[in-house]
Amino acid sequence: MTPAHAGHGAFAPGPALLVPLALFWIYLAAALRQRGPGGGGWPHRRTAAFGAGTGLLAVGLALPAGGFAAHMWQHLLIGMLAPLGLVLGAPGTLLLRTVHRRRGRALVRLLRRPAVDALAHPVIGLALTAGGLYLLYLTPLYRATLTSPPLHHLVHLHFLLAGCLFTWSVAGPDPGPHRPRVPVRLVVLGVAVAAHATLSQLLYAGLAVDVPGPPEQLRAGATVMYYGGDLAEIGLALALLATWRPVRKAPRPAVRSCPVPEAARP
Repeated sequence: MTPAHAGHGAFAPGPALLVPLALFWIYLAAALRQRGPGGGGWPHRRTAAFGAGTGLLAVGLALPAGGFAAHMWQHLLIGMLAPLGLVLGAPGTLLLRTVHRRRGRALVRLLRRPAVDALAHPVIGLALTAGGLYLLYLTPLYRATLTSPPLHHLVHLHFLLAGCLFTWSVAGPDPGPHRPRVPVRLVVLGVAVAAHATLSQLLYAGLAVDVPGPPEQLRAGATVMYYGGDLAEIGLALALLATWRPVRKAPRPAVRSCPVPEAARP
């Protein structure tokens, strides 16, 4: 058994699976409270998206990581696909509708602070997600996670939170600080695609990476990152384009011609 098999395969998700289950039930309870006597209520598509996100998170946590390819599936589910569903569920908007108005105003004021504005920029999310991957696989950090369950789960938590932040900053429906224009966010998303593709190629070739295991395991994990990452990023791009409302310039008012007085005519 390789070190990659021995390390992650011994980690049981245990109570961690209660987290996505609790998140979904709390979300569902808040969504049901939005039902009014006249019908309406919280959009079903938002509930379905959040439910899909918690389901993908549960699958990622329960997936037996018996090798590097399985580990990469975990990263894909926990750090990319699950955040897409969670963010598209608009939990922030649901929270603002559920809490008291005073607390809602306090949350809105918090989101308008300069520190939150800087943190919500897509470049910060890109640095935390893609930069975290390069740090994990190009340094001894990945080796350390094989023998340390707390560090293993801490890395998962980092990628979940960083993935949610990046997804929200690019295409989140929840209110937030002033976001860059859509073309800028598309450029940042393109950089993320290139960063994932470059790292997957390094893993496939076994160059400059510090990942124990046979070459076939590295190639299998790199393939999952390459194609699975593209799938997640295409979904994020579609979510962004679906909410894009180009700003149209107001038409200029027509200039009315003033009649020339009789006395001024030649």
